[in-house]
Amino acid sequence: MREELLSVGIDLGTSTTQLIFSRLLIENMAGSFSVPRMEITKKEIQYKSQIYFTPLINQNTIDFPKIREIVEREYGKAGIRKEEIDTGAVIITGETARKENAKEVVNALSGFAGEFVVATAGPDLESVISGKGAGTDVYSGEHRLTAVNIDIGGGTSNLAVFRQGDTADTGCLDVGGRLIKVDRDTGTISYIAPKLLWIIEREGFPIRPGAPLSIEAVKPLLRILVETLEQSVGLRRDCKYYEMLITNHGLSPKTLVIQANGPSGDEEGAVGEKERWEKISCVSFSGGVAAVLYHLEDYPDPLQFGDIGILLAREIRSSRLYSELRVIESVETIRATVVGAGSHTTEISGSTITYANAEFPIKNLPVLKLTREEEQAGSLAAALGRKMSWFWTEGQPVQLAVALEGEVNPSFSRIQEYARELLSGLAPNLRAGLPTLVVVVNDMAKALGQTILSMAGTESVIVCLDGIRLSEGDYIDIGRPAAGGSVLPVVVKTLVFQK
Repeated sequence: MREELLSVGIDLGTSTTQLIFSRLLIENMAGSFSVPRMEITKKEIQYKSQIYFTPLINQNTIDFPKIREIVEREYGKAGIRKEEIDTGAVIITGETARKENAKEVVNALSGFAGEFVVATAGPDLESVISGKGAGTDVYSGEHRLTAVNIDIGGGTSNLAVFRQGDTADTGCLDVGGRLIKVDRDTGTISYIAPKLLWIIEREGFPIRPGAPLSIEAVKPLLRILVETLEQSVGLRRDCKYYEMLITNHGLSPKTLVIQANGPSGDEEGAVGEKERWEKISCVSFSGGVAAVLYHLEDYPDPLQFGDIGILLAREIRSSRLYSELRVIESVETIRATVVGAGSHTTEISGSTITYANAEFPIKNLPVLKLTREEEQAGSLAAALGRKMSWFWTEGQPVQLAVALEGEVNPSFSRIQEYARELLSGLAPNLRAGLPTLVVVVNDMAKALGQTILSMAGTESVIVCLDGIRLSEGDYIDIGRPAAGGSVLPVVVKTLVFQK
């Protein structure tokens, strides 16, 4: 049993906009006499678009007509119609996610690009998919070590830590190559990002909009940005602007080892002796700045792109990131995020699933996550009823996905308890005619879904999946059945449009 899915990735970044199309191969990896176990076994890029500068009307507004024109042109060049797309993602990143019309643009583009192309924004998801697009997860797994990918774009630097191939942590900083823009014709500064303006004023640096950019004058500011990157991966702890330059959060102290002093277990932010092997030993870079970083000799003009990206890359090359960590070259640099969006956002549900009377695709469902304690018999219904009200709009129930851990090899009576309590807790949604959608980590969705269906009635709309781990704050999209109807493509995402 095997099937191909056509996936699209569209990345609207601070500096650039680009698309890719990929083929994903789904195959049954179980034996002939076993329950089918469908996995994505191959991801092959079919087409890469030209890289465009992200079109803006002004500093606060994305030019959607031009974005749409770019997408239409590249679909035509690839010879692909949007009706052919099975899955994929439109991801909006960096400073572009902060534009006034960001949410409207990415949602409109999602609908235009294909029936099941999700709209995503948020630094955590961006960190993971750019790290996977760079190939850092594969390198970490093959060499059994901990590596960090730093995706340095125009507005932000996204960090993803992979421990023996698994995602261990993420972070994001307001460090990027287009935080200062320069008019190529006059050499004067046309834009400085607000956080950098604050640092410039505090430090008294002679840098201001409308004035010529002095490379010597900007060097101390670049040093601050690079020291922030060094501290973000545990190479130092004395950068006074580190906290201010964090976008949403940095890497957890448990992830970091303060390598300048070595792990002691007593220092704040250090880890104990037993965890030394987990320290970050390798770094890779992706994003537009990385494309320069790995090949500095090809960029003699420091202002070639009308920003500080090349200067930032030069400063990184002489930093502790290069001298104290093993630098590995990424599989993709400027295309890492779009490759991740097109090839690494889709998961496949387990094959022991139940769905009935549902219309696919199902998009933009908020996730209601229950804890292990709340899943206990006698507690689930009350916890679910209490948490559901968090999602209501003007006092009315909304469609959502209930996320459970579930149990390994539960008894039939325990599955009945789960079903009864889920239906009891979801009673307001059922009265409103909303579908019942449950996602379980452990392999019990088929039995649980069939039990819910028998209790709720065969006309009920039920979707019950397993093999997918969700967190509070996630959103989930579910595509049309694949592999003969035995599995469903799933994208887990975040929707955070920053101001």
